Amino acid sequence: MRILVTGGAGYIGSITTRALLDAGHECFVLDTLERGWRASVDPRARFIEGSVADASAVQAALDGCDAVMHLAGYIEVAESQAEPDRYFQNNSEGPRVMLDAMVASGVTSIVFSSTAAVYGEPTSVPISEDAEAAPVNAYGESKLRFERYLDEYATHGIRSVRLRYFNVAGAWPDGSLGEAHDPESHIIPRILMSIRDGRRSFDVYGDDYPTPDGTCVRDYIHVMDLAHAHRLALEHLHAGGGQAVLNLGNGMGFSNLEVVSACARVTGFDIAVNRAPRRAGDPAVLVASAQRAREVLGWAPQSGDLEQMIGDAWRWHLAHPSGYR
Repeated sequence: MRILVTGGAGYIGSITTRALLDAGHECFVLDTLERGWRASVDPRARFIEGSVADASAVQAALDGCDAVMHLAGYIEVAESQAEPDRYFQNNSEGPRVMLDAMVASGVTSIVFSSTAAVYGEPTSVPISEDAEAAPVNAYGESKLRFERYLDEYATHGIRSVRLRYFNVAGAWPDGSLGEAHDPESHIIPRILMSIRDGRRSFDVYGDDYPTPDGTCVRDYIHVMDLAHAHRLALEHLHAGGGQAVLNLGNGMGFSNLEVVSACARVTGFDIAVNRAPRRAGDPAVLVASAQRAREVLGWAPQSGDLEQMIGDAWRWHLAHPSGYR
């Protein structure tokens, strides 16, 4: 297949693009480079600098494509709470232009990188796809709004698989591709960069949640497993499979304090924990049931061990202290 990967210069996008290329697919990458890195894009892919909100750029990028893998978007919960309008424009309204271009081009298949944040504070754990979607932050709401646009565009022939996943960690196993957000807000890279740079202390946001140790609990998925799921979802649609909403995760949760301890074990350095106030919009517990992904895609995580994820990420951070700069 020839696939348009939006956001293909980002963390998940660059690794997914390489995985698609390794599987024999052809990739076009569309990215603004606002938060992505040109150096992360596999040289086998054709790179187009542009936005999903630019009709002419999307139309040109779609030429000859069979499907879209949509990974472009803003991802920071705290930022979304401070700038909700910006998030709705970038994550919901802008990509609607892309859907119009898909209809005009006759490209009918799209895999959407959504988020478990659409569930908000779940009433039961693990969370299934049948759980109510009730986001507690603008990030989750902006992703859910685009999912609703996909429902709307189904009447125009657009078929989608929406992947709702939890915290992503790890790197390409040889350390050649990894996470390089600027600024970084995700817990594992922030801990590892703190250790690498000799600070050896870390701020944990909130210690009064209704969890065993008072800190947030999250389900972690290796970025390689996530890339594999994206490819399987694309191939499912290409083979004539129906629309689907699928959770991705390992089905087990780790608290922020447990993540800090795991990072200490992997790196061999002790880390002092500083207790900080909660961040707005952070649910207490997010743990996935991925049974439906197993049934629909035949997908199962192959790298579910938290320390393996941290080890791969640590290899990346040691080899790239300045990221892709």
